[in-house]
Amino acid sequence: MGKRLLVAYGLWALGGPLGLHHLYLGRDSHALLWMLTLGGFGAGWLGDLWHLPGWVAAANGAGPPGQRVGSVPALSALRLAGQVAVGTYFGLAAALALPWVPQLLAQPLAVGLGVLLVSSVGDQASEAPSIFAAAFLASLLFQGRVLAVLPSSLAASIAAQRRRRYKRPGAPRPRLPARLYHLGLAYLAFAAPLAYGVLSGAAGVLGPPLRWLGALPALPRAVAERLLLLPLRAGRILAKLLGFVSPEPSGWSERRQRAYKVLGIPPGAAPEDVHRSYRELVKLWHPDHNRHRAEEAERRFIELQEAYEVLAGPRRAAGG
Repeated sequence: MGKRLLVAYGLWALGGPLGLHHLYLGRDSHALLWMLTLGGFGAGWLGDLWHLPGWVAAANGAGPPGQRVGSVPALSALRLAGQVAVGTYFGLAAALALPWVPQLLAQPLAVGLGVLLVSSVGDQASEAPSIFAAAFLASLLFQGRVLAVLPSSLAASIAAQRRRRYKRPGAPRPRLPARLYHLGLAYLAFAAPLAYGVLSGAAGVLGPPLRWLGALPALPRAVAERLLLLPLRAGRILAKLLGFVSPEPSGWSERRQRAYKVLGIPPGAAPEDVHRSYRELVKLWHPDHNRHRAEEAERRFIELQEAYEVLAGPRRAAGG
């Protein structure tokens, strides 16, 4: 069945950041990339508007003739930049969501997957062993530190460009249910560690929650915040590493994480949630109401006071 340009434009407008138009045109790698980066961080989705006619023609078999097997695609600076950006993004996501996994394993693996995904977009592909070998070697040179995500991404991207090739033409395409199944598994593999980070409180807090999520219950709101704010969080980490943003004082992030845990609220909770939880717990653990367990109540009361000062103190100072 032929693909219609009008339908492609409609899917681009309604679900472009989720890659619906790419899914419609059979560009599954591009669709997955857009799902995981929200349309190439927004810029890629906007750029798709000018490419839709050519993609629709190619999906209908009316595009330019396929390249001969064995020929090498032209070097693309845009693809190289995308590989570096997505590789860095995936590496930072692994550092945020999987702090309990050795960074020498998690970061280069995530970087390699990001570079490989960009390499497989469109009619091109690359060799996975070369990409992962470059990512692991660069990460090893930097001893697995968070700063290693940038050189690892650059090394893996260069390896991908050196091994770039065209995909074999005429490969049978799976049916839509199988394609959706594979895309769902890939998205779950990316999102599950982030959800785990939310549930365990391991993910750091790098920005205030989105106001329009305030109506959701605490747990779904926290999960949504982590998924939607991940590009911003990853970008801020990279900005700190490059020196564009001054880092927080040593131990400050750990104090905030403990404060959220003491107050029983998810990381990044809204100021009103912090205040409400503090008031409820202070009433519950006030020493005057717990004379039968005065020592424990006094300890918990002090912990609540300190946690509230950590989370609400900067805001009150700014407001005052």
